[in-house]
Amino acid sequence: MTPARRVLLVTGLSGAGKSSILRILEDLGYEVTDNPPLTLLDALVARSDQPLAIGIDVRTRGFEARAVLGALAQLRAQNDLLVELLYATAETDILLRRFTATRRRHPLDNSTGTAPGLVASIDQEIVLLAPLLGAADLVIDTSDLPPHDLRRLIEARFGHQNDGDSMTVTLQSFAYPAGLPREADLVFDARFLRNPHYDPDLKAMTGLDPVVRQYVKQDPDYDVFLSRILDLLKLVLP
Repeated sequence: MTPARRVLLVTGLSGAGKSSILRILEDLGYEVTDNPPLTLLDALVARSDQPLAIGIDVRTRGFEARAVLGALAQLRAQNDLLVELLYATAETDILLRRFTATRRRHPLDNSTGTAPGLVASIDQEIVLLAPLLGAADLVIDTSDLPPHDLRRLIEARFGHQNDGDSMTVTLQSFAYPAGLPREADLVFDARFLRNPHYDPDLKAMTGLDPVVRQYVKQDPDYDVFLSRILDLLKLVLP
């Protein structure tokens, strides 16, 4: 049986990284088109036999969230396609910083001022795209996501074109003072286990050092904790 061809509709807030996502997908072998008229989506998909990544945002001719959702539904009705909607977002202060750094004008900013027009434009776009955010299969918050981590995330999710039954599971450690990883689907709090940070001989080391791993494993709750996590993953993963 021929696997379904992947079609990704990539949308999101201006300045949140949509163009970067499209470039990564192009590197992964997707045929990329940015901002085609919505009326041409069906023809664009029909004429290609390659996996597609299509950028759609407020600059798209004929853009309306309802129209995008309608086009999405029509594509999903085709049994030979695997269609997903990606949504790139970021916190408003981060978007402000990015637009200020690049001196680019927001596509909805028609004012002659600076900050007031930009803030209003971002707020307006958030409202316009809200229905797409609610319908997205994957939301990527790039507020504190470095470019290399964004690439790793996209590659893990969409990098296997010839294996429709595969799933990539990415494990990531983090420090709570830095905040939860925004792209995480599951987070397990292990702070109740022995913490090598409070051992003067281990404080400067990392989990890559065997002595640190052994130290944590000696916690009496370690085996039970790991076993429960594995049981949960076996239950929820296909």
